[in-house]
Amino acid sequence: MFQEVETNDRGKMRTFTKMYLMICLSTACIFLYQYQLSRARLISQPLHQQEVESQQQIQQKATDSNVSTMPTTTNPHPKVISESPLPPLYIITPTFRRPEQLAELTRLGYTLKHVPNLLWLVIEDVDHPTALVTKLLEHIGVPFVHLVAAMPEKFRKNKVKPRGVSNRNRGLKWIRANATEGVFYFADDDNTYDVSLFDQIRYTKKVSMWPVGLITKYGVSSPIVRNGNFSGFYDGWIGGRKYAVDMAGFAVSVNFLLSRPKAEMPFKPGYEEDGFLKSLHPLDNSEIELLASGCTEILTWHTQTKKNQPAQALDMTKYRDTNLVKLHRILV
Repeated sequence: MFQEVETNDRGKMRTFTKMYLMICLSTACIFLYQYQLSRARLISQPLHQQEVESQQQIQQKATDSNVSTMPTTTNPHPKVISESPLPPLYIITPTFRRPEQLAELTRLGYTLKHVPNLLWLVIEDVDHPTALVTKLLEHIGVPFVHLVAAMPEKFRKNKVKPRGVSNRNRGLKWIRANATEGVFYFADDDNTYDVSLFDQIRYTKKVSMWPVGLITKYGVSSPIVRNGNFSGFYDGWIGGRKYAVDMAGFAVSVNFLLSRPKAEMPFKPGYEEDGFLKSLHPLDNSEIELLASGCTEILTWHTQTKKNQPAQALDMTKYRDTNLVKLHRILV
């Protein structure tokens, strides 16, 4: 009887020993897996840190370059333009608060999202950046700098106002302080653009031009090309302008701008383009690069969204507890 009990005890001890060994082996495997995982994280950490530091440097550079007291907002995840083999593009877009603003910025933003190595300078005609605009730019995901440049009060009293001039000059100021190469282009938010246009303007050496559709009674504003050479401008309003070109119809090399430190856009309605291009002198007409297949294609259109009336006030007594309250915060 005692021998039988002793045999049973030995069997139980062997069973417990096996279970103990299995537990130890499993624990060792778990520790080994955790060690390898931690090691992999440590190896990858420097690359992530470089990315974070690069982003912080870009944001700091954009902030430091804003020499005026006007606030600047940058994309929290900008791309480093200089890393690409493609020449950088700087798209300057003046904008102002109106019912169509967010819709038009959305359309333009998702067009620009197809263009590589691009920085979008969105410049509002306000004293402080609009939170809704900043949120939209972050959501679209195009690398951007959000600036403000309110129109001087003395011009707001004019019957015909020089819209967008302070915005564009603010963009030029930013480029002078931050860019060393590439091309910039004034792209208004109410136009429509063929993405192939951006591929063409990217290699502008000094100044490039092309046709713009749906403008004036002629239906198009364009350089006139005869036997492959520039010979003037076709536009519904010449007005004594040396450069009778639309704002959407030309791009300029950053290096060419930097070599003309006094170049800027004048506060003269109807003569903004002409005045700016004149300020780039000396510029010979033979140096103008004719794009869009020798100015035979239209890659930019003045689609001009229908003007909408401001939204009427929301009846808070009737709709206080509905989704309409949040929607009306977006509307103008």
